[in-house]
Amino acid sequence: MKKLTLLLSVAGTPALASGDIPFLSLFNTNFVVWLAFLLFVGVLIYLKVPGKLMGMLDSRADGIRSDLNEAKALREDAQTILASYERKQKEVQEQANRIVETAKHEAAAAAEEAKEDLRASIARRLAAAQDQIASAQAAAIKDVRDQAIKIAIAAAGDVISSKMSAAAGNKLIDEAISTVEAKMH
Repeated sequence: MKKLTLLLSVAGTPALASGDIPFLSLFNTNFVVWLAFLLFVGVLIYLKVPGKLMGMLDSRADGIRSDLNEAKALREDAQTILASYERKQKEVQEQANRIVETAKHEAAAAAEEAKEDLRASIARRLAAAQDQIASAQAAAIKDVRDQAIKIAIAAAGDVISSKMSAAAGNKLIDEAISTVEAKMH
């Protein structure tokens, strides 16, 4: 069937209709080009180029899949760390609440002995508790932000390095330099 189809396709070409040079002659350029094309396709199939191309595409897909899995794991790690810092922040808040409650009870017990000394003591303890709460909150927020930034930068760097060409990277670097220069001046 293939031979018949090939013969009919050859028979229907304009080169055969011209009548000058027979189609199955090496002097006919259409026949030579046709032979070269068949030879080229045969060499590609013999060297298993389509299989190699599919293998390369499969390995690239596996690489992208592993990058996505890694990014997913990093995201889960970031969420775990964020939850941990939120728990720590709650614990610090509870501790601060306990400190405030303790200070109030101590102030009520000592109010009878010396009201003036007690007022000064309460003011110092409240200020210390608020400073501790503020510093603990600031530290927790800073740690969470720093960790999230590191993870986001690492993930973005991995994705950008695997997806971006050198020309696009150079363009982004030039834009960043000009932006920094504009903000600095």
